[in-house]
Amino acid sequence: MKIKPLDDRVLIELIEESEEKVGSIIIPDTAKEKPRMGKVVAVGTDEDLQEKVKVGDKIIFSKYSGDEVKMDNKEYLIVQRSDILAIVE
Repeated sequence: MKIKPLDDRVLIELIEESEEKVGSIIIPDTAKEKPRMGKVVAVGTDEDLQEKVKVGDKIIFSKYSGDEVKMDNKEYLIVQRSDILAIVE
């Protein structure tokens, strides 16, 4: 099975970030308020979006954005163009 996002949406595979340690206290990622990072797996049908975001790009997107999708024991996220904050080069 394959997922192809529509319009201005992007399918992202999440990139896990490690926990941060402050002294002897470990702060998990869930306690931090920061944008998240992911790798683009598929880009929607919007032609302008396809010129800017390519499969394989690493992007930063809003923390509470998108819809979770699970396929082949992997978790993905479908986000809209407006939730993408930056492309990491």
